[in-house]
Amino acid sequence: MSAPSIAVLKGVILHGGSGTRLRPLTHTGPKQLIKIANKPMSQYALEDLVSAGITDIAIVLGDVHPERVREYYGDGSRFGCRITYIQQERPLGIAHAISLARDFVGDDKFVVYLGDNILEGGIAEYARKFEEGDADAMVLLAESDHPRDFGVAEFDESGRLVGLVEKPRVPPSNYVLVGIYFLTPSIFGEIARLKPSWRGELEITDALRDLLRDGGRVGHAFVRGWWKDTGTPEDLLLANQRILDRMEADFLDGRSVSGRVRLGKGAVVEEGARVVGPAVIGDGAVIGDGAFVGPYTSVADGAVIRGAEVENSIILDGAVLELRGARVVDSIIGAGSRVRAGGSVPRGIRLILGENSRIEL
Repeated sequence: MSAPSIAVLKGVILHGGSGTRLRPLTHTGPKQLIKIANKPMSQYALEDLVSAGITDIAIVLGDVHPERVREYYGDGSRFGCRITYIQQERPLGIAHAISLARDFVGDDKFVVYLGDNILEGGIAEYARKFEEGDADAMVLLAESDHPRDFGVAEFDESGRLVGLVEKPRVPPSNYVLVGIYFLTPSIFGEIARLKPSWRGELEITDALRDLLRDGGRVGHAFVRGWWKDTGTPEDLLLANQRILDRMEADFLDGRSVSGRVRLGKGAVVEEGARVVGPAVIGDGAVIGDGAFVGPYTSVADGAVIRGAEVENSIILDGAVLELRGARVVDSIIGAGSRVRAGGSVPRGIRLILGENSRIEL
């Protein structure tokens, strides 16, 4: 059930970045449209905002096929929101992307959600806390074993947030910034005074640090459950596992399909094939004779698997795997790709394939 509407809080989804760590998956489209459990990763952000009652949303587009984002989300009406598109011509940093939303935000409080982040449980309780409070900004924090890879929070002896630093060599704590920021228009003045960091970007951590320095009130909250920044293929697969673990699905107990499995409209599991959940099979997908789709696998719309055993993998729209006797694990097969074998194949295969790839084994 949706939370009560938060009337004056707007949403901003950042949909930019080059996605270099996800190549070749990002050569032909933005990373945020890569499907996890058969849904583009940025759709989780959009649905989190809508579930929190935030329905006036801007998407800041990057320079990697932004038309695909417009085509998929449209005006937002089918997702229960109204979408405004803002173009960021070059990847100049999170703070720069936020600054482009100034006219959209106006005088309202707003939440910025990085489109490649997935948060268990959504943001409704944090949005309510921020809307009802008097903070100039609020950040969400999660404990990490690798804080040097993120923006990191610094606390004083009383536990008060006193600083933020981006990717420090010596982290002041193990608490890192989740890619979700609750802000007021006061942040725009801080961004306007920023200088590019050593990465050549305007850093949101620097803007929040300066807001603190200038006497602003920056609150924080620790997230419950898991959070995933999906920047690598390994991150995508782990996020896929976690989403499938919590997915609402039919519990089936049959010869062909067993466990928690969601079957899309027109999906076919042929005689002699087997699907074991948790798994999701998209609309019109075919699991053919001799195929085994094992736990933690997502098979997107129109994909076909024949002969192969596939586990802990993401098979994207329209991909075809015809690999009798092969075991495919920890793999991501891009949309429209085809993997076929004319003879004997290796027993264990791990593949990361971009869109419309062709492999003959």
